[in-house]
Amino acid sequence: MRIPIYQVDAFASRLFSGNPAAVCPLDRWLPGDTLQSIAAENNLSETAFFVSEDDKYRLRWFTPQAEVDLCGHATLASVFVIFTHLRPALQEVSFRTKSGKLTVRRRERGFLALDFPARSPAPCGIHPGLIAALGATPEIVLAARDYLVVYESEEQVRALRPNMQLLADTGRFAVIVTAPGRHADFVSRFFAPSQGIPEDPVTGSAHCTLIPYWSMRLGKPQLHALQVSTRGGELWCQDQGARVEIAGCAVQYLDGFIHLD
Repeated sequence: MRIPIYQVDAFASRLFSGNPAAVCPLDRWLPGDTLQSIAAENNLSETAFFVSEDDKYRLRWFTPQAEVDLCGHATLASVFVIFTHLRPALQEVSFRTKSGKLTVRRRERGFLALDFPARSPAPCGIHPGLIAALGATPEIVLAARDYLVVYESEEQVRALRPNMQLLADTGRFAVIVTAPGRHADFVSRFFAPSQGIPEDPVTGSAHCTLIPYWSMRLGKPQLHALQVSTRGGELWCQDQGARVEIAGCAVQYLDGFIHLD
């Protein structure tokens, strides 16, 4: 059995930046443990699998260790594959996912815009090891699915060198760290060591929480964001209340086949 595979740098306008995701279009669903084994073999932060269902697609995402409920960069990579290789006449794609219906539209200059659910952060209890794991005291800690840890400056966010072993035991899916940006409205980094992702280069799902927070704090709906990982990524965002829009570009790195005997 041969399965097509593409690797796409998402939230990137050039190769070797943004967040690489593997994308595997399927004719039918394979067993979950097979999908998980493929994701582990790919050893990228996310592998996306989709199957055509009528006029939509069913989309699932896997880290090397687990299936997840939402992933932005692998959704962007999936629709890039559909627009580029499978259905180039389309202007919009809808996915059925664990997080409900997700829509992606073409925009000008090669941008793709994700319509995702907002995950507004709220006050929360703080795991006693969180601050020690990060190594720097923040202004405030909130949470939605993930911790949202807010620092005073971009320099503090860039300087963090978390203890990943301690961070994996802090009780949340992941930890988002953020601060006002020097050349953008805000910057962020994303750590999910308990999911097999020490640091994710660019994280669409994190912006479901970042956008409502910064939109309210800055008093404006349209935001420019930088994720300041080593590879880096750039996102154009809009707060729409119950939903958020996250836009970026993508670049293909490779294509080929997985051979399952």
